[in-house]
Amino acid sequence: MSALAEGRWGPIVVAALAAIVVAVLGAAMTTLGPWYAGLRVPSWKPPDWAFGPVWTVIFTLTAVSGVLAWNAAPPGPERSWLLLAFAVNGVLNVAWSGLFFRLRRPDWALVEVVALWLSVAVLVAVVGRHSGLGAWLLVPYLAWVGVAGCLNWSIVRMNGPF
Repeated sequence: MSALAEGRWGPIVVAALAAIVVAVLGAAMTTLGPWYAGLRVPSWKPPDWAFGPVWTVIFTLTAVSGVLAWNAAPPGPERSWLLLAFAVNGVLNVAWSGLFFRLRRPDWALVEVVALWLSVAVLVAVVGRHSGLGAWLLVPYLAWVGVAGCLNWSIVRMNGPF
């Protein structure tokens, strides 16, 4: 494989694999069993079937955003900051599912979702330094985590204490 081909495909492969790992780990932490079914939820909660397609679109847009920013950023510290911002966001994304579904602690997840939302906002800023389109591709992620935060808050309010 030529150096040119490696340079073009490397970021795409890394972004795709990272998105898949975060999605799989998050899905593995998500259990919609009797505990979840027993929670009181607000009437505006999206149907459970919608979460998979929405997250698929968000992870795809996030991976594309990462590739655009990586390709536009100069080698060195700028790229390191990009990787760090995406890595922190991925960890926080998975952690929310673990707190909410595995540990059954929506109250702890409510605190964590603030950090997750802030990490997406940081991604928008860091990516935006290098790719305006990449930053815009993250806006649905920011909005969805905002909706998730409101839903999380409603569930805590309607079902607490945990």
